[in-house]
Amino acid sequence: MEPTAHSQQEALTPSSTETAEDLAFKLNAAVRDSNVKDVLELLEKGADVNSKAESGWTPLQSAVQANEEDLVRLLLDKGACPYARKDNGGTAFTEAAIAGNVNILELLLDHGLNINDYDDNGFTAFMEAAWYGKEEALKFLYSKGANVNLRRVVSEEKAKLHKGGVTALMDACRKGHFSVVKTLVQEMGANMNTCDNKDRNALIHALKEGCAKERYESAVSIGHFLLDHGVDVNSKDECGKTALILAVEMQSPDLVKALLEKGEMDIDDADEEGNTALMVAVEKNYYDIAKLLCEKGARTDVGDLIAVANRNRAHNMARLLRQYNAKFVPQAFKDWEPKSKCWRDQLKKLYKIYRPMIGKLKTFQYIQQRIQNTSQGGIYLGLYSGTEVAVRISRSTEGDKEKRFFEQCSNCEHLLKLFQFEKAKGYMYLCFPLWEKNLEEYLQEPEGQMDCKGALRMIFQAVRELHSLGFAHQDLHPSNFLIDLGGKIYLADFDNKRKLIEGKKELVNSDLEALSSLMLYVLTGGRKPLQQVSAKDLVADSPDYKEALDLVSSLVSHDERGLEGLSKHPYFWSKQIRFNFLKTVWNKIKDLRNQKAVFQAPNATESFPYPRWTEKINKDVLNIMENPRKGRSFKYSNNVTDLLRFIRNLDEHPNTRINNEIGDHAEYFLKLFPALTIYVYNSLRQNPEYSDFADIQYPFL
Repeated sequence: MEPTAHSQQEALTPSSTETAEDLAFKLNAAVRDSNVKDVLELLEKGADVNSKAESGWTPLQSAVQANEEDLVRLLLDKGACPYARKDNGGTAFTEAAIAGNVNILELLLDHGLNINDYDDNGFTAFMEAAWYGKEEALKFLYSKGANVNLRRVVSEEKAKLHKGGVTALMDACRKGHFSVVKTLVQEMGANMNTCDNKDRNALIHALKEGCAKERYESAVSIGHFLLDHGVDVNSKDECGKTALILAVEMQSPDLVKALLEKGEMDIDDADEEGNTALMVAVEKNYYDIAKLLCEKGARTDVGDLIAVANRNRAHNMARLLRQYNAKFVPQAFKDWEPKSKCWRDQLKKLYKIYRPMIGKLKTFQYIQQRIQNTSQGGIYLGLYSGTEVAVRISRSTEGDKEKRFFEQCSNCEHLLKLFQFEKAKGYMYLCFPLWEKNLEEYLQEPEGQMDCKGALRMIFQAVRELHSLGFAHQDLHPSNFLIDLGGKIYLADFDNKRKLIEGKKELVNSDLEALSSLMLYVLTGGRKPLQQVSAKDLVADSPDYKEALDLVSSLVSHDERGLEGLSKHPYFWSKQIRFNFLKTVWNKIKDLRNQKAVFQAPNATESFPYPRWTEKINKDVLNIMENPRKGRSFKYSNNVTDLLRFIRNLDEHPNTRINNEIGDHAEYFLKLFPALTIYVYNSLRQNPEYSDFADIQYPFL
């Protein structure tokens, strides 16, 4: 029986047991029914205009989804929040873009919404309009300042899975909205060669969906349009398939021909399974495409093409292949084990699959073979005459410049060196000795224990070597320090941020400041991001704490010693060298008339940290030293010169009782007086008359 107007009115009248939740449910239902009268009555009865239904939908969002412009205005007038988000982070604004309603978009923008705001999946209103083919909404958003080339922002977890990074143009290509694609490229300047986090550009997105019947025609049209406008044909999908292979899978001879006519791609490039475009055409029995590929010079000596054609009972295909000298080439791989532990599985796969050789280099510019991202593109695994390498791929002109720089590094111990290179079809392939991990990756590993002093010694030397070549690095990030299988560290600059110093001290100072942050990052085990770590994060009771703190401070203050001098800082000294230094100082000052003057530098900022040092010494040891069995008694005073004298005398005159009491002398004194070495060193260095006493050379320096 149909409800009467009276019964409907009763349904809206809250009972004594009706809750706010009940009212909210009714309000959302009324909005979805576009029932303005019920909406008004429920709001008058106290229903929350910002209440949320299932999945976090608010009445305003539901009104926008229903494309009810008047209802949207009403709810906004009643206090609806335009910023409210659904459970997936979507807002009324993104819903308006999906609906394609320009009036609602403008209305919401007038309420101060950020035009480039995005939901939890990284979708902006502009992207939604492109995805759903709402061209008028797209044009409106563009006119209001929407970022055309914004890449989909996703969470760190999703980014690690290579999700996100998609643009509005990719969305339009994927959904087959040809008119929107043309508008984005021709009127809005959308970048066709931007890649998502799986390294796919707009062309790949268009062709991946082209196999579906309903998308075939639009995919072909979009493909031709992008090719005509200069899209990069060398992008690959997440399975390593090139645009050519995808065009073959679409069974589009026209696209295959258009791609080949570009002359910018390798016709024999293969996917992650080692399948070339010709192999795919033969497998699927696409005779016309196979003929076209053969005519254009596709290799017929890889893969068992004849056997595949025979299996398909494709006699015409077999005859075609024989005409182009197809034959079975058995590939028997010897048992090969890579040297690399980190990249073992990827290298074994690269070794086994078919890849077209680039001179002596075998590589695969594909996401699963990528070992590092840079702003200039990825770094990929490679095998150069069987040697495991890391490969940087760039246009020949840029590659030539990079090659010249890396050749300058050939005599440097801790700068990344060029191993070999190849040139092919306008590209330069720079090959470097393969590393295991970068410093950031290494420290993030649970087992990433590191000899911090040894690592920092190599890092300092690397920066010194770069400065000696006349360059400041300007990007001393942990990801730019590469660690090989033997633990050796190399500095790289794949982002090309280095600058010629040419007398610009500020560039060197900038590197020193960055080096101080990097030092703290290493000493704290990478527990905090580089930008957040500070001296407060250092462990105060560590053996090198005082020296580390002083070195970090010296780097930040652009100390006059420069990086060369700071590389000889006491932080890098071993315990024995520190102990020997303290003994040596006493030997240098013992004959001076005014010993105290040595430690009274005009600009001294620190006082002697152990003014009651005799109370810290083992009582029996102090008694033995002050009252020797042979020789005169001597009372040690609580000053630095007597402490140095005590250390020197104890070590130079061995005593079995003392040795049994304190053990290793260096260990004992440095643990008891951890701030002594740096105090003595700085006191000498800051005193012009005696600064040469601090200038002690050691073999490792």
